[in-house]
Amino acid sequence: MPYKLIHLICGKMQTFQAYIDLLKSEVVPAFGCTEPIAVALAVAKAREVLQETPEQVELFLSPNIFKNGMGVGIPGTGMTGLPIAAALGAVYGKSSDCLEVLKDVDVKSVEQAKQMVKESRVKVGVKKDTEILYIEAICSGSNGNVAKAIITTRHSNISKVELNGDVLECSAEVNSVTNENSGKPGSVFVSLSIDEIFKFSTTAPFADIEFILQTVDYNLKIAQEGLANDYGLMVGKKLKKYVDSGVLSDDLMNNAMLLTAAASDARMAGCPMPVMSNSGSGNQGITATLPVYSTAKRFNSEPEKLARALVLSHLTAIHIKRYLGRLSALCGCVVAAAGAGCGVCYLMGGSSKEMGYTIKNMIGNVTGMICDGAKEGCALKVSSGVGSAIQSALLALEGIVISSNDGIIEDDVEKTIQNLGEVGTKGMSHTDELLLQIMVSKK
Repeated sequence: MPYKLIHLICGKMQTFQAYIDLLKSEVVPAFGCTEPIAVALAVAKAREVLQETPEQVELFLSPNIFKNGMGVGIPGTGMTGLPIAAALGAVYGKSSDCLEVLKDVDVKSVEQAKQMVKESRVKVGVKKDTEILYIEAICSGSNGNVAKAIITTRHSNISKVELNGDVLECSAEVNSVTNENSGKPGSVFVSLSIDEIFKFSTTAPFADIEFILQTVDYNLKIAQEGLANDYGLMVGKKLKKYVDSGVLSDDLMNNAMLLTAAASDARMAGCPMPVMSNSGSGNQGITATLPVYSTAKRFNSEPEKLARALVLSHLTAIHIKRYLGRLSALCGCVVAAAGAGCGVCYLMGGSSKEMGYTIKNMIGNVTGMICDGAKEGCALKVSSGVGSAIQSALLALEGIVISSNDGIIEDDVEKTIQNLGEVGTKGMSHTDELLLQIMVSKK
């Protein structure tokens, strides 16, 4: 075989493997909202180093972590917020379980954690001028020992561990494959574009990407739980009520919206079930998965086609999220729903071109949706994003796309995505500060 052909084939295989590694790194199980769960993870690590249940826990968090942990339900507790999450990490969590650190929490541990919060033994503060994703957990023991664990860059990345001021562990991003061109040692940059995502998703061997179907296994179960019981605002459950009664039509858009919203209802209210996340967010994982599944079910798509559509959706969300960062003033459902729109577009016969149209239509429509913390109301934002995604995909399939004369839309979809990132990071930095100020002043 000619050397150039061998080199081409090997290069393609290496690229394909990088995409697979990226998916396996960014699309992972998470138990509870990832910001308070990451806080519990840091506290659990510090407690393990301390080798006793701490007398006192202090948290110093970046504003975005603080914002996203204030109002969300913590699984198994019936409570919301960061103090109870931290207390559970202090009395129960196992750091080896990563973002499932609080899975299988027992009643005794919940009662111990509640008592810890009641006794004001958990202090939560904001630390400015840090990375956007920063968690510092300090656990003080009865014998005067003090342990510290710091999480940076990613919700599961414990980058530094100390005991009595001595550094026990210190690392950059550990064992990570990320699409974020952070320039940090240890990170692996995987170059992505919409065209390359489409090529990979539609040509990779099915056996290599079949694992992505696990996202449906996880996220459909919590959606069904949300439809069956009264969680949060019951957005999904009530939409289904009106579909069943004939007030709303039993169509593609409404079914995708209600299924996705139901999963978010349950998750945001503290349902003790794991979800498959995307880019560190459970709601993003839900949004990138369930509209695609709902569409595949309606069109009786084969498992292989569903898997390819899910890969398209999740990789597109990861790609766009790189430009916004893991936490931002823009709601992540816009990103995840854009990915879902691409998956829907593919299931209905769309190509890379129509995927680009779908993304442009999404960015031209719901870009301004703010993130004012993780909470029960997120289910409404998720349903709005999914509705826009279906609409954007259907228009794209008709060859309809927002013109480059409009706002931040450009002829090149990659430049359009970059513009979205500029708006979300540079343009809305003051918005993020104002949102936090408003939220804190209510307490």
